[in-house]
Parts: sequence; C-alpha cells; structure tokens
Amino acid sequence: MLFNSLIFVVFFAAVLAAYWSMGSWPARKNLLLIASYIFYGAWNPPFALLLFATTALDFYLGARIAAAEAPAARKAWMLTSVTVNLSVLGFFKYGNFLLENFQALLGRAGVVYQPPHLDVFLPIGISFYVFHSLSYTLDIYRRVCEPTKSLRDFTLAVSFFPQLVAGPIVRAADFLPQLAAAPTPRPGRFGWGLMLMTLGLFEKVVLADTLVSGAADAVFGYGGPIQALDAWTGVLAFAAQIFFDFAGYSTCAIGAALCLGFNLKDNFRFPYAAVGFSDFWRRWHISLSTFLRDFLYIPLGGNRSGPARAAVNLMIVMFIGGLWHGAAWTFVVWGLIHGALLIVERILKALAGDATWTETFAVKLLLGLGTFAAVCFAWVFFRATDFATATRLTRAMAGVLPGGEAILGTREILQVGGVTAGLLLAHWTLRETSFEAVVERLPRWLIVGGWTLMLCAIILTQGSGNAFIYFQF
Repeated sequence: MLFNSLIFVVFFAAVLAAYWSMGSWPARKNLLLIASYIFYGAWNPPFALLLFATTALDFYLGARIAAAEAPAARKAWMLTSVTVNLSVLGFFKYGNFLLENFQALLGRAGVVYQPPHLDVFLPIGISFYVFHSLSYTLDIYRRVCEPTKSLRDFTLAVSFFPQLVAGPIVRAADFLPQLAAAPTPRPGRFGWGLMLMTLGLFEKVVLADTLVSGAADAVFGYGGPIQALDAWTGVLAFAAQIFFDFAGYSTCAIGAALCLGFNLKDNFRFPYAAVGFSDFWRRWHISLSTFLRDFLYIPLGGNRSGPARAAVNLMIVMFIGGLWHGAAWTFVVWGLIHGALLIVERILKALAGDATWTETFAVKLLLGLGTFAAVCFAWVFFRATDFATATRLTRAMAGVLPGGEAILGTREILQVGGVTAGLLLAHWTLRETSFEAVVERLPRWLIVGGWTLMLCAIILTQGSGNAFIYFQF
C-alpha cells in the first residue's frame, strides 16, 4: 500500500474517521495496531507473522534485560536480541550476497563450489522495523528507557504504519511515552499534518517521479559512453530524485502521524546546504545516522581513544551504513567514500584550527558546494547497478571518457538544471531555520495558495505509481 495511491487515501481516511470517533483510548490503540498490520500485510500477508515474531521476542528479551541484576546476564540477553535480529535481517537481505561472495572467495583459492540459490523474497521495510525493535532492547540495556508491560503498545510502536516500511527509524523510547495517554484533537496539528502529507506527495509524485527520474534512469541505464554534460545531468537528477523521494516519504509519515496525534522526529534538515560531511550526516537520514552513532560509533569508542581509533570507528560505521542500504559492494563503496570524506574533513579541521576565515559566508558557500559535488560523486555508486556503470559514469563526469554520446535532450537538461538550482536555493535559504518556522511567518492566503497548487500538481500529473526508493532497503 503506497502513500501515492488511491487505496491508501481511502484506507487513511477510514482509519482517521474511526480513530477520532472512538472514545476509548485502548480501543483506538487496538484500531491502530490492526490498521498497521493490514497496511503491512497488504504486500505479503505471511511476512506480517515475521514482523510480529521479532517484535514479540524483543518484548520478552527487553523484560529479561531489565530483570537481570548481574551485568553478564544483562549483556547476554542484549546480545541475544542483537544476534536474532541481525540474523533475521542477514538471512532475508544478505543470504544470497554472502553465498555468492563465499563462492568467489573459494574460486580464488581454486575450489569449485556451487552454492544453492536462496529463493527468498525480501520482506518490505525489514531494515527499518528490525531497527525499530532492536532500539528497544538496546535502550533498555543502556538504561535509557524502562520496559513496557504492554505487548500491544510495543507491537504498535514497532509497526505504526506511517513509519513502518521506510522510516523514519522511530525508537521505542520516543514513541512508547506517547501511548500512555490519548492525544487531544487539535485543529492546528491536524491541518499541519495534512499539509505535510501534501508536501511529501508533491515531492514524490511531481518532483521526483515526474521531473527528474527520467533523466536519472536514462543516464544510469545507458550501456555506452556518454558526454560529461549528460553524465552530470543524470547524477544531479538522481541526487534530486533520492532526496525528494525519501524526504517525501518521511514528510508523509510525519504528517500522517500528526493527524493521529503523534510526533515523529524530523529525518531531513536541508542536507544539500551542508557545509562539510559531518554536517551532511546531521541533516541527511537523521534517524539512521543517530542510530549508528548511539548504538555503534559510541560503543566502539567514538573519538575517545585518539584520532587514529576514531578514524577506524568512522570507517566501520560507514561500512555498516553502506551495507545496511543494500546487499551489493557498490553500497559498501558508497559508505566507505563517505567514511573517507569524514576522516579527511577532520584532518582539515584540525589543520585549520580556530581560523576565523573559515566562518565567512563566502568560504561556507564554497565548502558547501564542494560538499554537494562530493556527495553527488558518491551517489554514482549508490545508484549504479555495478562497478562498470559507476566507473563509466565517473570517467564521463571527469571528461576523460572518449567518444561519449549525447543521450539527453535540451529540455531534460534544462529541467534537471532548474530543479537542482531550486533545490539548492531552497536548502541554502532554509538551512538555519525550519520549514515550520517559515510557514508560521507567511500570510494565510499564500499558504492556502501554495497548498492548492501542490494539490493540483499532484492530481494533474497523477504520477507513475512508483514505489518509494527506500522500500527496497
């Protein structure tokens, strides 16, 4: 069930009407739980059982962690949760990937091995809901939150349908307190939620799917050499597409949750106006970057053991972050590129020290554009299906690929250029504020006009019905 589908509009309207018409808070939570499992089961009903099984196990293990008094016992229960969750994720998402690489490794040693192909269907959103559930046991182990006594509440926290299949990654410690008492209906919050859902759909249907996806698909799907202008246009198109697609989903999720009375944290904060790569990861996919920081980087030692160890920790975290996105070495390379860029940034910051010239707007703008260019370079490995495609594109972008062909028309190039310019302008204008703060300062007629234009654009374009990119992760 896609946010950009008519069936979801009907589903969400029915859930909203039933939810706010009920007087009993337990009954409303039951409704949300049933609706969440219907939402998830609409793709593949049997996998709803897997979702519940992993949730119920972590509910039990969370209680055992809290009840254990000996540190060794607490750690053992926590490691059980980590092992089971990552094993489930590893089997469904990385089973064939591991077998293929094991076969290649044996082949290099002269051993012929034909592994069985695991005909396993990847459960949609498994990377997200495994982290939703795992955050609960890890936070209990860290004594950040207490275990809930309600299996229903925890199951709802993991499966809450707005954020279930593509995030944001919502930690149980943030969501469970909101289930303690019924939210009171507030017209302003409900209207703001609907506006965010409209904005998210506009980003997905109009900007991502209609204006830039065609150029990205053409460039990344072309098998021959292409000209530098076309290569850069395709990469810029994908940079815009993945932002509008993923940020659009997160915005829809946050808006839908608000309509139901719940608050989800922002997942994006104008990342293409980032000045440096650490700033980029404070603004891009915030729920994942903070998850990896709190549950991997800091436990590994963070930057407490000196710069050399911090660099190793960064590379480990970004390796895992790349692999989390997909079972392919191209994703790993994407993560390692970001890890290397983060390390280089730390070295340059140490060399610059407290130099005041680094804080001038001109320098920040130059560094920001350099950050954006490097992020776009890394996106090549994220989007390319193999290293041959990535190598061909990066060479074309550098202008060293002879005999390149022009595969994009003038209209497509101007269209992608216009969207990219508008995206960068918006991010740089808003980088020190928030979308909410800007809307609060606007006159009502302008808000209504903009909202109407977005709705009209969504209806007129209708979209292609494409799934959100992060559904595959």
